[in-house]
Amino acid sequence: MELIKDKKFGGERPLFTIHDTRLENITITDGESGIKQCSSIEAVGCNFYGKYPFWHVDGAVIDNCYFAPESRSAIWYTNDLIMRNSRIDGPKFFREMHNVELKDVNITDADETFWRVNGLKLENVTLHGGTYPFMFSENIYVNGLESDAKYVFQYCKNVEIHNAKIVTKDSFWECENVTVYDSVLDGEYLAWHSKNVRLVRCHLAGEQLLCYTDNLVLEDCTFDSLCDRVFEYSTVEANIHGHIENIKNPTSGHITADSIGSITIDANVRKPADCVITTRQ
Repeated sequence: MELIKDKKFGGERPLFTIHDTRLENITITDGESGIKQCSSIEAVGCNFYGKYPFWHVDGAVIDNCYFAPESRSAIWYTNDLIMRNSRIDGPKFFREMHNVELKDVNITDADETFWRVNGLKLENVTLHGGTYPFMFSENIYVNGLESDAKYVFQYCKNVEIHNAKIVTKDSFWECENVTVYDSVLDGEYLAWHSKNVRLVRCHLAGEQLLCYTDNLVLEDCTFDSLCDRVFEYSTVEANIHGHIENIKNPTSGHITADSIGSITIDANVRKPADCVITTRQ
């Protein structure tokens, strides 16, 4: 493997079509497409300031690197990527990719990040700010995520999440096959219009959660005291610990909680309108 070390590059495509190369302490200062149409690249301790530095790269390891705000849209059309111990301050990262793995990565501008990624693994990742991360992505595994970005996980398929804290709005919309374990999901309109959603030992906060959801399962979950109008037009099997303030017009299934503030079943409930709702007290 060729080694390029302790150098600065700028301008247009300075490292175009390099292969089997290790980059150490490299700085891409400005320009566009610093590393493009490449394969088998290792970048360690590097800094990226120019636009679009990693496009069309097959096989890359990025470790202890920094991506400045100017490096927007930095990693697209790149497959088999591993990133560790790095910081991203630019928006619109990770688009149209296969097999992406991030560990111990801090993304401070998550705007439109992780779009159309197939095969995404995250471990101890933070997302801050921005809108619509994870749009149209699938086959996602997460263990350790903290996010305050808006509208996360929309139009996603095959998602498994552990140990997350997600504070957002309109999350998990139009998703299919989602399982979330041991996490906090805080925000309005959770999982609307989704299919096959399973929440296990999660704490839920926000208004009008889990509506229009088909085949919804809750196991040992808790609700914030302000949650209301939950489960409207959903088919649901729910085991709730503690209190839930209001349940409104579930379509079918079974809901059990320790206590329920109120139940709204009105003329707008959808058939078969046979959901069984019970309390333990």
